[in-house]
Amino acid sequence: MRNSWKIYILAIISFLVGTSEFVIAGILDMLASDVGVSVVAAGQLITVYSLAYAIGTPIIIALTAKMDRRKLMLLALGLFFIGNLITVTTTGYGMLIGARIILAISTGVFMVVALTVAAKIALPGKQGSTIATILLGFNLALILGVPLGRVIASSYDWKIIFTGIGVLSLIAMLVLLRTIPKSEGEAHVPIRKQLALLKNPRISVTLSIGFFWILGYMILYTYITPFLLDITGMSERMVSIGLFAFGLASLLGSQVGGYGVDKWGIPRTMIGGLIFHSGILLLLTAFSHSSMFVLPLLMLWSFFAWSMGPVQQVYLISMAPQASGIILSLNSSIVQLGMAVGAVIGGVIVEGISLTAVGWFAGIGVAIALIPAIFSLYMRRRSA
Repeated sequence: MRNSWKIYILAIISFLVGTSEFVIAGILDMLASDVGVSVVAAGQLITVYSLAYAIGTPIIIALTAKMDRRKLMLLALGLFFIGNLITVTTTGYGMLIGARIILAISTGVFMVVALTVAAKIALPGKQGSTIATILLGFNLALILGVPLGRVIASSYDWKIIFTGIGVLSLIAMLVLLRTIPKSEGEAHVPIRKQLALLKNPRISVTLSIGFFWILGYMILYTYITPFLLDITGMSERMVSIGLFAFGLASLLGSQVGGYGVDKWGIPRTMIGGLIFHSGILLLLTAFSHSSMFVLPLLMLWSFFAWSMGPVQQVYLISMAPQASGIILSLNSSIVQLGMAVGAVIGGVIVEGISLTAVGWFAGIGVAIALIPAIFSLYMRRRSA
Protein backbone atom coordinates (compact mmCIF):
# COMPACT_ATOMS: atom_id res chain seq x y z
CA MET A 1 0.00 0.00 0.00
CA ARG A 2 2.84 2.37 0.88
CA ASN A 3 4.46 1.75 -2.47
CA SER A 4 1.17 2.52 -4.19
CA TRP A 5 1.13 6.00 -2.67
CA LYS A 6 4.71 6.60 -3.82
CA ILE A 7 3.74 5.65 -7.36
CA TYR A 8 0.77 8.04 -7.31
CA ILE A 9 2.98 10.88 -6.08
CA LEU A 10 5.37 10.27 -8.98
CA ALA A 11 2.37 10.18 -11.33
CA ILE A 12 1.14 13.58 -10.08
CA ILE A 13 4.56 15.16 -10.63
CA SER A 14 4.63 13.52 -14.06
CA PHE A 15 1.44 15.44 -14.82
CA LEU A 16 3.19 18.67 -13.95
CA VAL A 17 6.22 18.12 -16.18
CA GLY A 18 4.00 16.68 -18.91
CA THR A 19 1.90 19.84 -19.02
CA SER A 20 5.00 21.93 -19.81
CA GLU A 21 5.63 19.69 -22.82
CA PHE A 22 2.14 19.22 -24.25
CA VAL A 23 0.55 22.62 -23.57
CA ILE A 24 2.49 24.25 -26.42
CA ALA A 25 0.40 22.42 -29.04
CA GLY A 26 -2.79 23.81 -27.50
CA ILE A 27 -1.65 27.46 -27.55
CA LEU A 28 0.53 27.38 -30.67
CA ASP A 29 -1.39 30.06 -32.57
CA MET A 30 -1.50 32.44 -29.58
CA LEU A 31 2.16 31.98 -28.77
CA ALA A 32 3.13 32.58 -32.41
CA SER A 33 1.12 35.81 -32.50
CA ASP A 34 2.58 37.08 -29.21
CA VAL A 35 6.20 36.29 -30.09
CA GLY A 36 5.81 37.53 -33.66
CA VAL A 37 6.57 34.37 -35.64
CA SER A 38 4.57 32.11 -37.96
CA VAL A 39 2.63 29.10 -36.69
CA VAL A 40 5.11 26.80 -38.46
CA ALA A 41 8.05 28.55 -36.74
CA ALA A 42 6.28 28.24 -33.38
CA GLY A 43 5.74 24.55 -34.14
CA GLN A 44 9.49 24.11 -34.29
CA LEU A 45 9.64 24.84 -30.56
CA ILE A 46 8.33 21.28 -30.28
CA THR A 47 11.19 20.11 -32.52
CA VAL A 48 13.79 21.89 -30.39
CA TYR A 49 12.24 20.47 -27.21
CA SER A 50 12.26 16.94 -28.56
CA LEU A 51 15.85 17.11 -29.83
CA ALA A 52 17.07 18.47 -26.49
CA TYR A 53 15.15 15.71 -24.70
CA ALA A 54 16.56 13.02 -27.02
CA ILE A 55 20.19 14.16 -26.83
CA GLY A 56 20.38 15.56 -23.31
CA THR A 57 18.51 12.89 -21.34
CA PRO A 58 20.82 9.89 -21.98
CA ILE A 59 23.92 12.03 -21.37
CA ILE A 60 22.67 13.28 -18.00
CA ILE A 61 21.38 9.82 -17.04
CA ALA A 62 24.82 8.35 -17.83
CA LEU A 63 26.72 11.03 -15.91
CA THR A 64 24.45 10.67 -12.87
CA ALA A 65 24.02 6.88 -12.91
CA LYS A 66 25.47 6.42 -9.40
CA MET A 67 23.58 9.35 -7.87
CA ASP A 68 20.79 8.74 -5.39
CA ARG A 69 17.56 8.58 -7.41
CA ARG A 70 15.64 10.94 -5.12
CA LYS A 71 18.40 13.54 -5.26
CA LEU A 72 18.48 13.31 -9.05
CA MET A 73 14.72 13.85 -9.29
CA LEU A 74 15.02 16.89 -7.00
CA LEU A 75 17.80 18.37 -9.13
CA ALA A 76 15.72 17.75 -12.27
CA LEU A 77 12.76 19.60 -10.73
CA GLY A 78 15.04 22.48 -9.72
CA LEU A 79 16.20 22.81 -13.32
CA PHE A 80 12.57 22.51 -14.41
CA PHE A 81 11.69 25.53 -12.25
CA ILE A 82 14.45 27.58 -13.89
CA GLY A 83 13.12 26.66 -17.34
CA ASN A 84 9.65 27.88 -16.42
CA LEU A 85 11.09 31.07 -14.95
CA ILE A 86 12.89 31.85 -18.22
CA THR A 87 9.70 31.11 -20.18
CA VAL A 88 7.74 33.63 -18.11
CA THR A 89 10.40 36.35 -18.39
CA THR A 90 11.23 35.74 -22.06
CA THR A 91 11.33 38.71 -24.42
CA GLY A 92 11.73 36.88 -27.71
CA TYR A 93 11.85 33.68 -29.73
CA GLY A 94 15.52 32.97 -28.92
CA MET A 95 15.00 32.97 -25.15
CA LEU A 96 11.95 30.79 -25.60
CA ILE A 97 14.05 28.22 -27.46
CA GLY A 98 16.58 28.24 -24.58
CA ALA A 99 13.79 27.74 -22.05
CA ARG A 100 12.37 24.81 -24.04
CA ILE A 101 15.80 23.14 -24.05
CA ILE A 102 16.07 23.42 -20.25
CA LEU A 103 12.52 22.16 -19.74
CA ALA A 104 13.13 19.24 -22.10
CA ILE A 105 16.28 18.00 -20.35
CA SER A 106 14.80 18.36 -16.85
CA THR A 107 11.57 16.62 -17.87
CA GLY A 108 13.45 13.81 -19.62
CA VAL A 109 15.66 13.07 -16.62
CA PHE A 110 12.73 13.15 -14.19
CA MET A 111 10.55 10.84 -16.29
CA VAL A 112 13.28 8.25 -16.88
CA VAL A 113 14.17 8.12 -13.17
CA ALA A 114 10.50 8.05 -12.11
CA LEU A 115 9.74 5.14 -14.48
CA THR A 116 12.83 3.27 -13.29
CA VAL A 117 11.91 3.72 -9.61
CA ALA A 118 8.30 2.71 -10.30
CA ALA A 119 9.37 -0.45 -12.14
CA LYS A 120 11.59 -1.46 -9.20
CA ILE A 121 8.96 -0.98 -6.50
CA ALA A 122 6.13 -2.56 -8.51
CA LEU A 123 4.48 -5.71 -7.16
CA PRO A 124 5.27 -8.96 -9.03
CA GLY A 125 3.29 -9.19 -12.26
CA LYS A 126 2.18 -5.56 -12.01
CA GLN A 127 4.96 -3.79 -13.92
CA GLY A 128 2.66 -2.94 -16.81
CA SER A 129 0.00 -1.41 -14.59
CA THR A 130 2.56 0.45 -12.48
CA ILE A 131 4.26 2.03 -15.49
CA ALA A 132 0.82 2.87 -16.89
CA THR A 133 0.08 4.75 -13.66
CA ILE A 134 3.19 6.93 -14.07
CA LEU A 135 2.28 7.54 -17.71
CA LEU A 136 -1.23 8.33 -16.46
CA GLY A 137 0.18 11.48 -14.90
CA PHE A 138 1.80 12.40 -18.19
CA ASN A 139 -1.48 11.77 -20.03
CA LEU A 140 -3.43 13.88 -17.53
CA ALA A 141 -1.46 16.78 -18.98
CA LEU A 142 -3.42 16.14 -22.17
CA ILE A 143 -6.74 15.75 -20.33
CA LEU A 144 -6.49 18.77 -18.05
CA GLY A 145 -3.30 20.67 -18.82
CA VAL A 146 -3.77 21.28 -22.55
CA PRO A 147 -7.48 22.28 -22.61
CA LEU A 148 -7.15 24.35 -19.41
CA GLY A 149 -4.05 25.95 -20.87
CA ARG A 150 -6.07 26.90 -23.94
CA VAL A 151 -8.84 28.42 -21.80
CA ILE A 152 -6.35 30.35 -19.61
CA ALA A 153 -4.42 31.62 -22.62
CA SER A 154 -7.67 32.74 -24.30
CA SER A 155 -8.88 34.58 -21.18
CA TYR A 156 -5.62 35.98 -19.82
CA ASP A 157 -2.06 35.35 -20.99
CA TRP A 158 -0.25 32.13 -21.98
CA LYS A 159 2.64 33.01 -19.63
CA ILE A 160 0.35 32.57 -16.61
CA ILE A 161 0.32 28.85 -17.41
CA PHE A 162 4.09 28.55 -16.95
CA THR A 163 4.01 30.77 -13.85
CA GLY A 164 1.63 28.29 -12.23
CA ILE A 165 3.70 25.30 -13.36
CA GLY A 166 6.84 26.90 -11.89
CA VAL A 167 5.23 27.51 -8.50
CA LEU A 168 3.82 23.98 -8.39
CA SER A 169 7.24 22.53 -9.24
CA LEU A 170 8.64 24.04 -6.03
CA ILE A 171 5.82 22.43 -4.04
CA ALA A 172 6.50 19.12 -5.84
CA MET A 173 10.12 19.23 -4.69
CA LEU A 174 9.03 19.52 -1.05
CA VAL A 175 6.50 16.67 -1.39
CA LEU A 176 9.03 14.43 -3.11
CA LEU A 177 11.62 15.16 -0.43
CA ARG A 178 9.19 14.15 2.33
CA THR A 179 7.62 11.07 0.74
CA ILE A 180 10.09 9.34 -1.60
CA PRO A 181 12.95 7.58 0.22
CA LYS A 182 16.54 7.57 -0.94
CA SER A 183 17.28 5.03 -3.63
CA GLU A 184 20.63 3.80 -4.88
CA GLY A 185 21.63 4.51 -8.44
CA GLU A 186 22.75 1.95 -10.98
CA ALA A 187 26.30 1.11 -12.00
CA HIS A 188 27.84 3.83 -14.15
CA VAL A 189 27.52 2.98 -17.82
CA PRO A 190 29.27 5.27 -20.33
CA ILE A 191 27.32 6.56 -23.34
CA ARG A 192 29.44 4.31 -25.56
CA LYS A 193 28.22 1.23 -23.72
CA GLN A 194 24.66 2.51 -23.66
CA LEU A 195 24.70 2.85 -27.42
CA ALA A 196 26.16 -0.68 -27.62
CA LEU A 197 22.69 -1.92 -26.65
CA LEU A 198 21.58 -0.75 -30.09
CA LYS A 199 23.76 -3.51 -31.59
CA ASN A 200 21.23 -5.98 -30.23
CA PRO A 201 18.89 -6.46 -33.24
CA ARG A 202 15.80 -7.04 -31.10
CA ILE A 203 16.36 -3.88 -29.05
CA SER A 204 17.14 -1.64 -32.04
CA VAL A 205 14.15 -2.94 -34.03
CA THR A 206 11.83 -2.54 -31.03
CA LEU A 207 13.05 1.02 -30.43
CA SER A 208 12.21 1.86 -34.04
CA ILE A 209 8.57 0.94 -33.34
CA GLY A 210 8.31 3.88 -30.96
CA PHE A 211 10.09 6.16 -33.44
CA PHE A 212 7.60 5.63 -36.28
CA TRP A 213 4.57 5.46 -33.97
CA ILE A 214 5.28 8.86 -32.42
CA LEU A 215 6.49 10.33 -35.74
CA GLY A 216 3.09 9.68 -37.31
CA TYR A 217 1.32 10.93 -34.19
CA MET A 218 3.27 14.22 -34.08
CA ILE A 219 2.81 15.06 -37.77
CA LEU A 220 -0.83 15.84 -36.98
CA TYR A 221 -0.70 16.60 -33.23
CA THR A 222 1.80 19.46 -33.65
CA TYR A 223 -0.80 21.35 -35.69
CA ILE A 224 -3.94 19.97 -34.05
CA THR A 225 -5.24 23.40 -32.93
CA PRO A 226 -5.05 25.12 -36.35
CA PHE A 227 -6.36 21.85 -37.89
CA LEU A 228 -9.49 21.95 -35.72
CA LEU A 229 -9.97 25.72 -36.13
CA ASP A 230 -9.29 26.08 -39.87
CA ILE A 231 -10.11 22.69 -41.41
CA THR A 232 -12.88 21.35 -39.19
CA GLY A 233 -14.22 24.84 -38.50
CA MET A 234 -14.59 24.39 -34.75
CA SER A 235 -15.19 27.39 -32.50
CA GLU A 236 -12.73 28.36 -29.76
CA ARG A 237 -15.02 26.68 -27.21
CA MET A 238 -15.31 23.50 -29.27
CA VAL A 239 -11.54 23.29 -29.65
CA SER A 240 -11.17 23.35 -25.85
CA ILE A 241 -13.82 20.63 -25.57
CA GLY A 242 -12.11 18.62 -28.30
CA LEU A 243 -8.74 18.86 -26.54
CA PHE A 244 -10.34 17.79 -23.27
CA ALA A 245 -11.97 14.80 -24.96
CA PHE A 246 -8.65 13.97 -26.60
CA GLY A 247 -6.89 13.98 -23.24
CA LEU A 248 -9.59 11.93 -21.52
CA ALA A 249 -9.27 9.27 -24.20
CA SER A 250 -5.48 9.20 -23.76
CA LEU A 251 -5.99 8.43 -20.06
CA LEU A 252 -8.29 5.51 -20.86
CA GLY A 253 -5.98 4.28 -23.61
CA SER A 254 -2.91 4.27 -21.38
CA GLN A 255 -4.73 2.34 -18.67
CA VAL A 256 -6.14 -0.19 -21.14
CA GLY A 257 -2.68 -0.56 -22.67
CA GLY A 258 -1.17 -1.38 -19.26
CA TYR A 259 -4.03 -3.77 -18.52
CA GLY A 260 -3.65 -5.33 -21.95
CA VAL A 261 0.02 -6.14 -21.36
CA ASP A 262 -0.81 -8.01 -18.15
CA LYS A 263 -4.02 -9.63 -19.44
CA TRP A 264 -3.70 -10.17 -23.23
CA GLY A 265 0.07 -10.06 -23.70
CA ILE A 266 2.36 -7.77 -25.67
CA PRO A 267 1.75 -9.01 -29.27
CA ARG A 268 -2.03 -8.56 -29.35
CA THR A 269 -1.98 -5.24 -27.52
CA MET A 270 0.82 -3.80 -29.67
CA ILE A 271 -0.32 -4.89 -33.15
CA GLY A 272 -3.98 -4.13 -32.46
CA GLY A 273 -3.15 -0.68 -31.13
CA LEU A 274 -1.01 0.24 -34.15
CA ILE A 275 -3.59 -0.95 -36.70
CA PHE A 276 -6.40 1.02 -35.09
CA HIS A 277 -4.16 4.07 -34.55
CA SER A 278 -3.23 4.26 -38.24
CA GLY A 279 -6.73 3.55 -39.54
CA ILE A 280 -8.39 6.15 -37.34
CA LEU A 281 -5.93 8.85 -38.44
CA LEU A 282 -6.91 8.19 -42.05
CA LEU A 283 -10.62 8.32 -41.15
CA LEU A 284 -10.09 11.51 -39.17
CA THR A 285 -8.58 13.16 -42.22
CA ALA A 286 -11.27 11.84 -44.58
CA PHE A 287 -14.02 13.38 -42.40
CA SER A 288 -11.96 16.41 -41.29
CA HIS A 289 -14.62 18.92 -42.41
CA SER A 290 -17.32 17.48 -40.17
CA SER A 291 -17.08 18.22 -36.44
CA MET A 292 -19.76 15.55 -35.84
CA PHE A 293 -17.30 12.87 -37.02
CA VAL A 294 -14.06 14.56 -35.95
CA LEU A 295 -14.81 14.69 -32.21
CA PRO A 296 -15.38 10.92 -31.68
CA LEU A 297 -12.52 10.08 -34.08
CA LEU A 298 -10.28 12.45 -32.13
CA MET A 299 -11.00 10.45 -28.98
CA LEU A 300 -10.42 7.10 -30.69
CA TRP A 301 -7.14 8.37 -32.12
CA SER A 302 -5.90 9.39 -28.69
CA PHE A 303 -7.13 6.16 -27.08
CA PHE A 304 -5.23 3.82 -29.40
CA ALA A 305 -2.18 6.09 -29.69
CA TRP A 306 -1.55 6.19 -25.95
CA SER A 307 -2.33 2.52 -25.40
CA MET A 308 1.12 1.91 -26.92
CA GLY A 309 3.05 3.66 -24.13
CA PRO A 310 2.96 0.95 -21.41
CA VAL A 311 3.32 -1.83 -24.02
CA GLN A 312 6.56 -0.40 -25.38
CA GLN A 313 8.02 0.30 -21.91
CA VAL A 314 7.33 -3.19 -20.53
CA TYR A 315 8.50 -4.88 -23.75
CA LEU A 316 11.83 -3.08 -23.64
CA ILE A 317 12.40 -3.69 -19.91
CA SER A 318 11.83 -7.42 -20.49
CA MET A 319 14.72 -7.42 -22.98
CA ALA A 320 17.27 -5.95 -20.56
CA PRO A 321 15.89 -5.95 -16.97
CA GLN A 322 19.38 -5.46 -15.54
CA ALA A 323 19.71 -2.15 -17.38
CA SER A 324 16.15 -0.83 -17.17
CA GLY A 325 17.24 2.77 -16.62
CA ILE A 326 19.49 2.76 -19.67
CA ILE A 327 16.98 1.15 -21.99
CA LEU A 328 14.15 3.46 -20.85
CA SER A 329 16.49 6.41 -21.41
CA LEU A 330 17.27 5.19 -24.92
CA ASN A 331 13.58 4.70 -25.61
CA SER A 332 12.78 8.22 -24.39
CA SER A 333 15.48 9.60 -26.68
CA ILE A 334 14.24 7.65 -29.71
CA VAL A 335 10.63 8.69 -29.03
CA GLN A 336 11.62 12.34 -28.65
CA LEU A 337 13.66 12.11 -31.84
CA GLY A 338 10.56 10.79 -33.57
CA MET A 339 8.60 13.73 -32.15
CA ALA A 340 11.18 16.17 -33.51
CA VAL A 341 11.15 14.59 -36.98
CA GLY A 342 7.34 14.41 -36.95
CA ALA A 343 7.06 18.12 -36.07
CA VAL A 344 9.48 19.02 -38.89
CA ILE A 345 7.65 16.84 -41.42
CA GLY A 346 4.35 18.35 -40.30
CA GLY A 347 5.71 21.86 -40.87
CA VAL A 348 6.98 20.93 -44.33
CA ILE A 349 3.59 19.43 -45.25
CA VAL A 350 1.68 22.49 -43.98
CA GLU A 351 3.86 24.89 -45.97
CA GLY A 352 4.37 22.73 -49.07
CA ILE A 353 1.06 20.88 -49.45
CA SER A 354 -1.79 21.77 -47.09
CA LEU A 355 -2.91 21.65 -43.48
CA THR A 356 -5.35 18.84 -44.31
CA ALA A 357 -2.56 16.65 -45.72
CA VAL A 358 -0.86 16.25 -42.32
CA GLY A 359 -3.55 13.69 -41.39
CA TRP A 360 -2.85 11.45 -44.39
CA PHE A 361 0.89 11.45 -43.76
CA ALA A 362 0.32 10.87 -40.03
CA GLY A 363 -1.65 7.68 -40.76
CA ILE A 364 1.08 6.43 -43.11
CA GLY A 365 3.77 7.14 -40.50
CA VAL A 366 2.00 5.05 -37.86
CA ALA A 367 1.36 2.25 -40.39
CA ILE A 368 5.11 2.02 -41.05
CA ALA A 369 5.58 1.16 -37.33
CA LEU A 370 3.79 -2.14 -37.98
CA ILE A 371 6.79 -3.40 -39.98
CA PRO A 372 9.36 -3.33 -37.11
CA ALA A 373 6.62 -4.42 -34.67
CA ILE A 374 5.90 -7.62 -36.59
CA PHE A 375 9.61 -8.28 -37.14
CA SER A 376 10.44 -7.71 -33.45
CA LEU A 377 7.68 -10.03 -32.26
CA TYR A 378 8.86 -12.66 -34.76
CA MET A 379 12.39 -12.49 -33.28
CA ARG A 380 10.89 -12.68 -29.79
CA ARG A 381 9.06 -15.87 -30.72
CA ARG A 382 12.19 -17.43 -32.18
CA SER A 383 14.33 -16.57 -29.15
CA ALA A 384 11.68 -18.04 -26.84
